[in-house]
Amino acid sequence: MLAEKEFTFLEAPRFSCALGGAYMTVLGMEKAVPILHAGGGCGMVQTMGMAFASGFNSVTPLGGNATPCTALLEKHVVFGGEEKLKEQIKSTVKIMKGDLYVVLSGCIPSIIGDDVESVVQEIRRRPEFPALIHAKTPGFAGNSYDGYEIFFDAVIEQLLEEPGSKEKGLVNILGIVPGQHIFWKGDLLKIKEVLGKLGLKANLIFLEFSGLAALKKIPSAELTIILSPWVGIKNAKKIKDKFGVPYIVFPGAPIGPKQTSEFLYRVAGQLDIPEESVARVVAEEERIAYRQFERVADALVIFGANAPVAVAADSNIAISLTKFLTNECGMLPLVVIITDTPPIESQESIATELNEGLDSLIKPEVHFETDSYKIREILGRYKFLMIYASSQEKYLAQNEWQSLHLSVSFPSLDRVIVERSYAGYRGGLILLEDILSKAVMPFV
Repeated sequence: MLAEKEFTFLEAPRFSCALGGAYMTVLGMEKAVPILHAGGGCGMVQTMGMAFASGFNSVTPLGGNATPCTALLEKHVVFGGEEKLKEQIKSTVKIMKGDLYVVLSGCIPSIIGDDVESVVQEIRRRPEFPALIHAKTPGFAGNSYDGYEIFFDAVIEQLLEEPGSKEKGLVNILGIVPGQHIFWKGDLLKIKEVLGKLGLKANLIFLEFSGLAALKKIPSAELTIILSPWVGIKNAKKIKDKFGVPYIVFPGAPIGPKQTSEFLYRVAGQLDIPEESVARVVAEEERIAYRQFERVADALVIFGANAPVAVAADSNIAISLTKFLTNECGMLPLVVIITDTPPIESQESIATELNEGLDSLIKPEVHFETDSYKIREILGRYKFLMIYASSQEKYLAQNEWQSLHLSVSFPSLDRVIVERSYAGYRGGLILLEDILSKAVMPFV
């Protein structure tokens, strides 16, 4: 008799599948063309499910309805889809001009056993053909975060080459997943600006004029910075092993003066930048930021100081946000729910950050939960003035918990986000504007 298989059901997941994560990662680069080897609805589903839910963003002209796709049918399940893929790659290159073409294979070819790698390698051998790589991203390979890492694994293994020399001052930025992190565009631009104050050049990969050129610079960097407590670390280790690029981990884009100064000192320490050079930048930036901070001090004292708050968000915003609210605004975090999927070995370090990193006698209870039903159950045990979460918590906050609400995490369907960012010295001020605007006119 067959053993009964145990199934786990997840209500309203806060991420997509591996294909979705890789798809949005490719679309986050300039002149990079995704080619989906999958069913016909995959690209549109990801556009609706990820881009729209990430601050109502549109995708590039290479995504959505325009996404090249083999649109596999029943006959391909029976006879295979390799020939269809060859035709699709050739026609895509003719019609859509890009620097990099990325074949993303979904569930169907993985189940039926299409040899996608052989098809891609055969085409890549042609000297006149543009850069082409393949990432195996069936939905069952993981979620959006896994898709991001699978894509970069493909880049490291199929595209990158040993550099002739290191480029002084160049640093790679990894760990921010396009679409999945709703402030990804603004955060990357802010990090680039902050690092520039030390004379460093951020190799963003995303938002650059040519994503391919940025990718090829990865081995030439002096350092890789991971802006997540766990996403991208596997990739950074491979880059270090293969090309000798060291890496550091910072648990999310820094929010406000304290975190940003800590970030700069850590980066400078890795690159042997003189401490006095960093101190000059820190002193000037903190002076300006805290002077502006004073302009909202009265509002913060009236509406925010000692306010009990809750956070339910993915780890790379939850940690930075909680530390800023506690250490710079005097709020009291009662509970922090990490809604992404850090591995067990990363959960302990995240919990430590959310306890030892807080200058408060009150420490939050830390939970790791992705199921929206269970998240609601946990939040229902607490009484808080404001919750920082996804848009899924908005109506419960207003109607059941009688609390204020601000969407800071995926999905975010109640605000439009283009370059909005809470990162950097003055990012905390932007966050305070959003928070205090909710408080002065609640439920409007």
